Amino acid sequence: MPVRPTAPPARLITLSLAAVLTAGALTACGGGAGSDPDTVRVVYKRSTDNKIRFMDRYLAAVREQFEKAHPGKKLKLIPIQATDNDYAAKAQQMMSSPRTAPDLVYEDSFRINSDIKAGYLRPLDDRLRKWKEWDQFIGTAKAAARAEDGRTYGVPDGTDTRGLWYDKAVFAKAGLPADWRPKSWAEVLAAARAVKRKVPGVIPLNVYTGEGPGEAAVMQGFEMLLYGTGTDPLYDASAGKWVAGGQGFRDALEFVRTVYAEGLGPDVSDALDPHVGTRVATEWLPEGKLAIALDGSWMGQNWINDGPREWPEWSEALARTAMPTQHGQAPGKVSMSGGWAWSVPAKAKNPDLAFDFVKTLQTRANATEWCVVAAQIAVRKDVAADERYRSSSPGVDFFTGLVRYTHYRPALPVYPQVSSAIGEAMEEVTTGDASAAEAAKAYDDRLRTIADGAVTSR
Repeated sequence: MPVRPTAPPARLITLSLAAVLTAGALTACGGGAGSDPDTVRVVYKRSTDNKIRFMDRYLAAVREQFEKAHPGKKLKLIPIQATDNDYAAKAQQMMSSPRTAPDLVYEDSFRINSDIKAGYLRPLDDRLRKWKEWDQFIGTAKAAARAEDGRTYGVPDGTDTRGLWYDKAVFAKAGLPADWRPKSWAEVLAAARAVKRKVPGVIPLNVYTGEGPGEAAVMQGFEMLLYGTGTDPLYDASAGKWVAGGQGFRDALEFVRTVYAEGLGPDVSDALDPHVGTRVATEWLPEGKLAIALDGSWMGQNWINDGPREWPEWSEALARTAMPTQHGQAPGKVSMSGGWAWSVPAKAKNPDLAFDFVKTLQTRANATEWCVVAAQIAVRKDVAADERYRSSSPGVDFFTGLVRYTHYRPALPVYPQVSSAIGEAMEEVTTGDASAAEAAKAYDDRLRTIADGAVTSR
């Protein structure tokens, strides 16, 4: 997740990885994706935390089912162990050549449209029309993998929501209520200040920030704030224009600046470490070193028996509450949702077999298993109603309930560049190199270049 002592922006990562990819990840594909018509090559993201392998185990189990149902066919799993930005760059490099393109790739939904524009993905509509399970997927999940051309380029396997996790013991020491329900940003900051005054040695509040965490900082840090300031604060769909860094944008940056300027967050060097998310999950929260974490619905998977940090007491030690809108204005709560999808590269040599594997992944039993082991919010109606899913983890109902307040990022090809520009603005206020107004102005300049002038003010 979060940031670094000087991670290069995503647009430079793609270039700098070229040599590594040629020598490493590309050769992992052997003679190329088309060298064996009986082997399906599947690329997916492996966590940088070596203790987190639930996806590897899940895919290996489904592979057995697939190979048993398809005699003579093999499925080769190709994990890329990397941060989100590095994973995307490596996968894109592989998809760019017929020699190295996999047959199936795991895509963060916010990158799908940019990968479509680059010619990396193929539409799946003909296959989806013949697949009865597609009717089980909720509309918002389908839309996440739908492109500007109206066609669908991926099958989502889950979503997520975000809110505030807080340590009940720390709150008690700080004189804060066990049933905390902040109604505004001011109340969130007031609680963090109370922790700083009364519970020394504990980080009051973590808000992911800066360039190093990539989309983790932008989406569950900045956009969790921005979308609580007003309607369509990032992209005006009716006008077809991006929204310049106006008052809501500056206010969100000012919140981030306040957290770090007042010492309410982690040390800046820690906050800007690309792997700070691992520290939140496996060190700061389990060890009582963090009072409030603005984080995701999946956090519990870190603390179960086969997670990276076993913590049986987590469901009693931590509580959850919604992130409020800026001043408590309607609807009062805010969340952001994302998710990943399985996509077939345009240069895949075995697309039919690849889609057959997607269908195996998305039997009701397998889809339920994935939502349970990965702490996903269900995107299928039948999985959402499944008792095993609904009782799988403390907080599932809470985070599923946030779906009614949630927002999705603009599914547009230039969004990854916009995200990178937001990350730069966040970093500037976190380090104190710029005020919120100055960072917003710099963002406007970058945005106009990225969007070719398709920008409106608000």
